[in-house]
Amino acid sequence: MMRVISFCADGIRKAAKAGFYSWVLEQDADVICIQNLRSREDQLTHPVFYPEGYHAYFLDSAEGHNGVAIYCRELPKAVMTGLGMGADDAEARYIQADFEHLSIASVLPPAAASLHSEAFEKRMVFLEQLQANLDKVRNKRRNYIICGNFGIAHKNRDIEHPEGADELPGGSEEERLWLDQLVGPLEYLDAFRCANSDDDEFSWQREIGTHAGGWRTDLQIISANLEPSVEYAMIYKKQSFSTHAPVIIDYDTDVAPSLDRP
Repeated sequence: MMRVISFCADGIRKAAKAGFYSWVLEQDADVICIQNLRSREDQLTHPVFYPEGYHAYFLDSAEGHNGVAIYCRELPKAVMTGLGMGADDAEARYIQADFEHLSIASVLPPAAASLHSEAFEKRMVFLEQLQANLDKVRNKRRNYIICGNFGIAHKNRDIEHPEGADELPGGSEEERLWLDQLVGPLEYLDAFRCANSDDDEFSWQREIGTHAGGWRTDLQIISANLEPSVEYAMIYKKQSFSTHAPVIIDYDTDVAPSLDRP
């Protein structure tokens, strides 16, 4: 069994105070992907951020905005940061750990408050770059798990109150078509939906007027070869560590022998 947990923290120090690390260390995860740290690594001096038994890798911006991290039980063969986007890589949005036959990434696309804004255009540019990268690597002799707060609810079933959601970032036709392309022609999959078909599974509590309520925007996107290995998927909602809930997915380790436990 290989357990991967993805979590958008909305500030890792605040999430830690809310008990995130106490909880996650009880989950026996092999890999923990965290997004939106809102802290630089040099600000994370408390031992709680470096739990025993894990190799911790952080990517942060100079201003301490955004930020992604990945914790691994097994020592990765390599850790890669950024998507080769020049100045945009400085925004600390992508970190990837490479194992023998598997790569696992933590990603945080840019957010936008409006569909008609420079922020939304920037968001779509980043998503297109991410898609181009996934297209480039999909025929390599390895599998990929891309964990993150993508900020997109793919289907109406992924939104608690879907009426009018197409007028908001996260529910727009353009963003949903991006995911359609990813899980269609590019043959990646939404790992959660490989094991959980429930309609009332939401990972983000969004507070925008009539659209206040749950959205499922935190995803683990996987190579198609991994589909048979997805054994269990859940969104943990018993405790609140941020506006986002952790996503837990268990995979059969036959597809990633380098992560087998002793």
